[in-house]
Amino acid sequence: MANTKEIQNRIKSIQDTMKITKAMYMMSSMKLRKAKQKLENTEPYYHGLQEQIKDIMVHFPNMEHLYFDNRSKDRMEEIKRKAFVVITGDKGMAGAYNHNVLKEAKRMVDEAESYRLLVVGEIGRHFFQSQGYEIERNFTYSATNPSMHRARVITEHVFDLYNREEIDEVFVIGTEMINSMRADVRVEMVMPLKTRDFVAQELIDEAKEDRINNDWYTIYPSPKKVLEKLAYNYVTGYMYGALVEGSASEENSRMMAMKSATDNAEAMLSELSVEFNRVRQAAITQEITEVIGGAKALANKKKKQSKVR
Repeated sequence: MANTKEIQNRIKSIQDTMKITKAMYMMSSMKLRKAKQKLENTEPYYHGLQEQIKDIMVHFPNMEHLYFDNRSKDRMEEIKRKAFVVITGDKGMAGAYNHNVLKEAKRMVDEAESYRLLVVGEIGRHFFQSQGYEIERNFTYSATNPSMHRARVITEHVFDLYNREEIDEVFVIGTEMINSMRADVRVEMVMPLKTRDFVAQELIDEAKEDRINNDWYTIYPSPKKVLEKLAYNYVTGYMYGALVEGSASEENSRMMAMKSATDNAEAMLSELSVEFNRVRQAAITQEITEVIGGAKALANKKKKQSKVR
């Protein structure tokens, strides 16, 4: 059984750890609120882009576009060169957040015939490098404090690969926060964009049958040029949302992990407190027994001396 000094040292060590877990919980809580606010602020812009893209596609149903899956080339059965943008965290201590994303990303990469791996976050880069996967060396972006500028730079990198026909499809693998207790891995193909995500196929077919007269519907410089810019802005907005939601999910997971650690520490302190009191009482009892034994021995010694006299 440990002595009181050892138990006191353990109690102090756990109390110091609790200060850290509580502080990390508060910091993650603050960052989570900021991330949620960022998502809410960008939603109107994101939905506005969707409506503009939908409007153009309905009025020009026969138009094929490089950034959409309505080209005859996209319908052909062929090996697709895929790019995966994997969004992970820069730090650990966030529960299963990084593990879940990396597990799904590894599965998809292993199934791909040809791939380009673009990893956001130090945890993901370290994981794939240690596993021997080839990743984009010049793609070194942080997952901390996501910004629109960072999303725009990542999108430019992806569009450059796509325009040079080095890749055929782009997938973003991140995390979607369902609620405060649950976050699921989310996989989305962002290039080419899916036509059905913007307008139902029935509307496109109906527009083709009606042969919409676009003489009154003028787009400058051309529908394709405008749609190209809208697609770029849309993917940028999606990328920004994925970065922010990944950050929010990471902070939420870290909050839950720190809360669990704090609760476990409090349970350990309770057990150690009981053990400390038990050891201390045993020590006091032993001291009292020794005092009583010493008093009895002294009394017996005095009696023997008095008899001798």
